[in-house]
Parts: sequence; structure tokens; C-alpha cells
Amino acid sequence: MSSLPSTFSSEHQDWAAVVNTAVRFRRSLHQDPELSWQETKTAAVIRSALDALGIPWKACADTGTLGFIAQNAKGRRIALRADIDALPIVEQSGREWCSTTQGVMHACGHDGHAATLMATAAWLKLHEDQLPGPVTLLYQPAEEGGHGAKRMIEDGALHDVDMIFGWHNWPGIPFGKAVCPDGVVMAGNGTFKISLLGKGGHASQPQACRDPVLAASAVTLALQQIVSRRLQPQSAVVVSVTSINAPSGDTIIPDKAELGGSIRLASAADRQEVNELITEIAKSAASAYGVEAIVEHFSRYDATVNHADAAALMRQALLDELGDGWNSADTPIPIMASEDFSYYLKERPGAFALIGADDGEPNHRVSCHSPEYDFNDGLIPVVTGVYSRLAGILPDRGRDNQE
Repeated sequence: MSSLPSTFSSEHQDWAAVVNTAVRFRRSLHQDPELSWQETKTAAVIRSALDALGIPWKACADTGTLGFIAQNAKGRRIALRADIDALPIVEQSGREWCSTTQGVMHACGHDGHAATLMATAAWLKLHEDQLPGPVTLLYQPAEEGGHGAKRMIEDGALHDVDMIFGWHNWPGIPFGKAVCPDGVVMAGNGTFKISLLGKGGHASQPQACRDPVLAASAVTLALQQIVSRRLQPQSAVVVSVTSINAPSGDTIIPDKAELGGSIRLASAADRQEVNELITEIAKSAASAYGVEAIVEHFSRYDATVNHADAAALMRQALLDELGDGWNSADTPIPIMASEDFSYYLKERPGAFALIGADDGEPNHRVSCHSPEYDFNDGLIPVVTGVYSRLAGILPDRGRDNQE
């Protein structure tokens, strides 16, 4: 790697320096990942970079950070968000800058999101006197199931914010393309746990038992009928059983089995119906085998729903950056993954985009949450340009020269 600095300073005076430093900053973050609500070192690095840029900041939701640019400008007050947490995954990317923390990895690109927002911060700070309105920078912890956005809001992150924008890199979309629809862009989600209580015994005497393993198999198959037979075909819903746990010996039928699973839904109105159907079907299927089913449901995130006016602004910025043909019309919408950016969009007008990462390189086309994944650094100048345009400042695209 080159001798360019891996942190920012107020001495950055051109686009290429900002982009190149952001690439190295991202790779540095990638090497030292932290799980949700444990992002203390990550927060310290972010705050140090903001200090170096002369950008005032304050802590928010413990390991979150708010940065402030052009606070006295009189125009529309926007917020730009990045998430910062990593995942409990053993990295297998083979990158020179791979994780040095065993079992923890930036497998979703939050290192890249944070670095892109820092590049945006540097560029906007350089042009602070030209900004039409204040900009709040949101470095958010605990997006990966930790409801970090909710905590940020509770701690005042949206105070003095009129409109908010966010994005996520997406390996399932070609590089140079993106999606940013009006309405639902990503699904809501939830999880469930089904405890199957039977009667254990010797494997040679199944008639004296009430087999929870057999019941678990039947319940798993029966739950597949929810989407195919119990909901309207137009409903965007996924029901997945993701684990079956029934520890026992080779000759022992256990007393208990547990199923775990996930639901995805585009409409909040579908959540109650889907949960009720899971409970009904699990209890009925288990009963046929003389087994009791206890069903628990856990809500996670609602659907991420773009506001039309904000989405139009973001689409224009994407067009200006990526050119004609930027819209990935072949990408099914909504994406059935989930995002806690949904919390922000319930509080303020805003928009969220999925921006393509697949440039053909193997690490850039495997899905997020894969141990082989790596963030595509080519997205840093693209999204810095999009964010800068949303803030009212043009990027200097003529001098991109990232590593």
C-alpha cells in the first residue's frame, strides 16, 4: 500500500486526496472490527478524524457520534448516515487488510459506509462556506439487529434535522447502478422461536414416545405453506426456518426440540397475520404428533419506506453521479433484507438507496454477510459525490484516483 495517510486532516485540499485517504481509512477500520454496542475503538477513530478536520461532534447513543457542519447556514437541514458495527463472522476474504480480530468481520460494508461519510465530511468541510444548509453526520452503532437507529433518535440525533439520507452497498446490483424507489425499498423483519415439547425415550420404542424431532420436521414443512397457500400472491413475504435444535444421543428420542426462524415482509400490516399463521400452523402440525408447540415472536425492524420528495432528490444525485442507465430496473423491489434506517424514516422525510458493488471481482459479488465479502472501495467516490450533491456541493470527479 502507498504512504498516503490513513486518517484525515484539514490540509486536504483536493478530491483525490480525500478519496485516497478514505480508502486507507476504510481498510484500517476493516482490520479492527467491533460488534454492535462494542464499537469503542471505532468511535474513537471516527472522533479523532473529525477533530483533525475541525468538525465539532458529540457522542450519541454511547458509541455513536454526531458531526456538525455549517451549523449557522439557513437552508434545509439534512442528515447523512453511516453505520459502523461489524458481524460475528470468521473472515475468509484473503485481503491484505483482513480482520485482525478473530471471529469478527466487517462482512456488510459498514467500514466502507463510515469511510464514505468521513470522505463526505472532509469535502463538505472544505466547502463549508458554500453549503446552503446545515449538515449533520450520523455515525450509528448497532445496525446489525441492535436497534442502534432507535437509540440514536432517542438520544437526539434528529434534533434540528429536516431530511435524512442513507445508503447500503449491494453486491447483488452491478457497479454503476442503484435503486432508490418511492415507498418500500427494504423489507421489515422479525424472528420466531418454536419449542416442541414431547416425551422422550428409547429409539427402539417410538410408540412409547411423543417424538419432537418428527414434529419439528412436520412443522418446518408446514410453515412453507404460509407464503404459497395462505397469503395473497401479491404479498412480499418470506418465512424461513433457519435452525432445528434437538440435542440427543444416537439411541435416544429427546423430550424437546426447538425451531428458530425469520420472517421478512414489505407491509407492516402483514406482520400480525404472518405471526398468527406461524402460531396456528405450528400448533396444529405438532398436535398431529402428540407434541405441544409453544411459539414466541420477536419483532425487529419495520420496512424501510422512502418519502417521495426525498427519493426524487436522491435519484437526481444518483443520475448526476452515475449517468443515464443508473437505475437497476432488473432488481426486484423491495429487497427482502432489512435495515434499521426504517426508524429514521418514520420520524423524518428521507430516502435510502441500494448502490451496486458488483464490478466482477469475486470479493465484491458475494453477498453481504459472507466470510469472503469485502467492500468495493470504488463506491467511496461515487457515494461521496451523491452525498455532497445532496448537501449542495459538487464533487470534483475529474480527479478521482483511489487505490
